[in-house]
Amino acid sequence: MALSRSELLRKVTHMSMGLFAFAVGWLGPLWSALLALTALLFNLFLFPRIGGRKLYRDHEHAAGSSLGIVLYPLAVLILILVFWKRLEVAAATWGILAFGDGMASVAGMTLGRTKLPWNPWKSWAGTIAYAFFGTFAAAALLMWTSRWTAPGAYDWPFAFGICAAAAIVAALLESLPQGLDDNIGVPLVSGLFLLGLVLTRGHWEGFFAQDGLLLRLGIAVLVNALLAGTAYALKTVNPSGVVAGFLVGFLIYLFLDWKGYLLLLAFFVIGSGCTKFGYKTKAAHKIAQEGGGRRGARHALANAGVATACALFAAVTDHPVLFGLAFAGAFATAAADTASSEIGQVIGRRTFLLTTFRPVPRGTEGAVSLEGTLAGVIASLVIAVIGAAVGLYPWIGVLPIALAAFVGTTFESLVGAALEKRQLLDNEALNFLNTLVGALVAAAFLGIVA
Repeated sequence: MALSRSELLRKVTHMSMGLFAFAVGWLGPLWSALLALTALLFNLFLFPRIGGRKLYRDHEHAAGSSLGIVLYPLAVLILILVFWKRLEVAAATWGILAFGDGMASVAGMTLGRTKLPWNPWKSWAGTIAYAFFGTFAAAALLMWTSRWTAPGAYDWPFAFGICAAAAIVAALLESLPQGLDDNIGVPLVSGLFLLGLVLTRGHWEGFFAQDGLLLRLGIAVLVNALLAGTAYALKTVNPSGVVAGFLVGFLIYLFLDWKGYLLLLAFFVIGSGCTKFGYKTKAAHKIAQEGGGRRGARHALANAGVATACALFAAVTDHPVLFGLAFAGAFATAAADTASSEIGQVIGRRTFLLTTFRPVPRGTEGAVSLEGTLAGVIASLVIAVIGAAVGLYPWIGVLPIALAAFVGTTFESLVGAALEKRQLLDNEALNFLNTLVGALVAAAFLGIVA
């Protein structure tokens, strides 16, 4: 797709609005939120009447409205409301949204001849531009805004490093083939990741200086290489799954040692066993996992990406119990989702949609069954008990984690019934979202557990 004059104007407008992010620290949370709300109402009601339609794309002209132009200020408003105590995070994430996303489109349309292997509609040039310009914009806004919100809290090397990590995560999320507009989900997820990275300030030196770290690193390499090779030999993962599984396992072992790794192993055993359970029956009904049940990189990252980030934050912040709960909540949700889906498809007597409670065929997106739900609860309890047994959090956290997993899987069923059927979200995107919900709900129980 060539960069047309109207598209260039749209992207210039998109990026110029990001300059207002430099006022967030000075305005404070209340006036920043009111400014974002005003922009939302303006784009919704007035902008199309005063020439804004010139920025519409062809399909938006046909529809008579532009969702992206409305979602942009909505995303900014959500960032300010969520991160009102850390406005520098809101401003930095706004910078990624404005300049990373804007320059990704410009670079992709002018230089994007080599497409991404996982998304033929996106290019390497666009993804690299997203990460590059998003990094510099986020770092500049983090340092600038912190002059009002946290004077002297950050230095440039740290700010640049964490903003680069957040921008890369945002670029990768934006590159995934989804039917939904990425103006909401990508900023919110990358903002949460950036907030976690902010909390690591001042802790990295202590983490790298701890005794036995080199030995743990070596064990992490050997154990994960062995298990990745075994999983491939047992035909539970494909080559991309081997690489992603090794990376996830390595990082979890590095940050949480064998204690966190046990939860990963428990999830892997539960997931693989449930996938293989009754596979011939599921294959006969054309509802089995593709590739003979082998999992790939997208599946591994969708199910364990949130947990891996939580492992990092549990090890390199002052909040090990908080992120320990979130870590277990993410894996408990992933295990519950896999168990309820795979077991329910085989032994579930009645499958129905939570949105209507009407019976539907097995394998229908968003469908649940009593048998599958019970299997999911048992799977989540196994994960939660292991986490408590190894000391990641007190025993009182077991039931909250199981509840968080139930909330996460229920969320996935509701969203899956509404969106996946319309091809707006695929299974991996839903898996990522439900583990994120499970992690956040589990972390919300900190006051009870602590």
